Amino acid sequence: MATHPSPAPEPLALYVHWPFCVSKCPYCDFNSHVRERVDQAAWRESLLADLAHEAALLPGRRLGSIFFGGGTPSLMPPETVAALIAAAQHHWSVDSDIEITLEANPSSVEAARFADLAAAGVNRVSLGLQALDDDALAFLGRAHGVAEGLAALETAQSVFARTSFDLIYARPGQSLGAWEAELARALAFGTEHLSLYQLTIEPGTRFATLAARGDLTIPDPDAAADLFEATRAITASAGLPAYEISNHARPGAESRHNLTYWRYGDYAGVGPGAHGRRTGLATFRRKKPENWMAALARNGHGIELEEPLAPRDRAVEALLMGLRLAEGVDLARIAALAGGAAPIDEAAVNRLVAQRLLARSGTRLAATDAGMPVLEAILRAVVDG
Repeated sequence: MATHPSPAPEPLALYVHWPFCVSKCPYCDFNSHVRERVDQAAWRESLLADLAHEAALLPGRRLGSIFFGGGTPSLMPPETVAALIAAAQHHWSVDSDIEITLEANPSSVEAARFADLAAAGVNRVSLGLQALDDDALAFLGRAHGVAEGLAALETAQSVFARTSFDLIYARPGQSLGAWEAELARALAFGTEHLSLYQLTIEPGTRFATLAARGDLTIPDPDAAADLFEATRAITASAGLPAYEISNHARPGAESRHNLTYWRYGDYAGVGPGAHGRRTGLATFRRKKPENWMAALARNGHGIELEEPLAPRDRAVEALLMGLRLAEGVDLARIAALAGGAAPIDEAAVNRLVAQRLLARSGTRLAATDAGMPVLEAILRAVVDG
């Protein structure tokens, strides 16, 4: 009987974490650290070694995207970025149109490096503008002003093939009209992708301390929902519909790297605190830069935890990630990951479909426009057990 080869696995994604920032923003709970001095040569060699460890465990794969995240990766020397890209291309076969993204702060100092970063191989930049209002930027603890940020955006658009930028909305005292005007201004710059996040109070941040004291109040859920709905309507009208709960893009300009996460593909994560999903294994690297460096010197990698994921856990992760997407999830794939039935509460799904918060078509399940603002509650209800 004839046999047929198994389909090739989806392209692999690589995440590289650069943990250093000039200062810590009061809303940020990312793995970022402020250090007076960074030994750049030592960091380059350590990241290359951590990458080599992952590559040895993922032989023969095709690489579809690289993402330099942080922290503030635009503080990385361009030669370090170039060395990591070259190493990744050595370890794996590479798509001819590979997406290579770097997160950047919009300061004039970092913008001066953009041409060198593009020469190193970066072809997509994600710029942390965060607001188009100087008072809001001061409140958010950002070191740049609007004029400096927009100058950096102009430089980025002239240098990189693809440009995205972030904005934070639902800020204290922000009216619907003010946000609509800010968003309209943002869309006028013509980028292909926008990441638009509601301000949330994360545990352990300075904003959490202020909120606990009653010194910081963000919009109530109804006002936040109005801002969310306006955001989706305005971006869709401008040709950048939401393809994920907080991300908007022209068709074809979606972040391929982030789609790997949301579609639950394999990704290798290197650098302090980086997560990975490697052929059914969850990996997590040591968060503190000094501890990661020590582990790397001792073990040849920075991994703190590496454990197999049970089939049900993989299915639940894929479900939780996939329902963030406008396209939703294929329940047949979720069931295959689970090794049986998909881990969903059918009664809850049917109730949410009847309420038009979820839509079901064949084996595909997706949150509706009405469901997206309450997605966290939907996810809690849908997962069985």
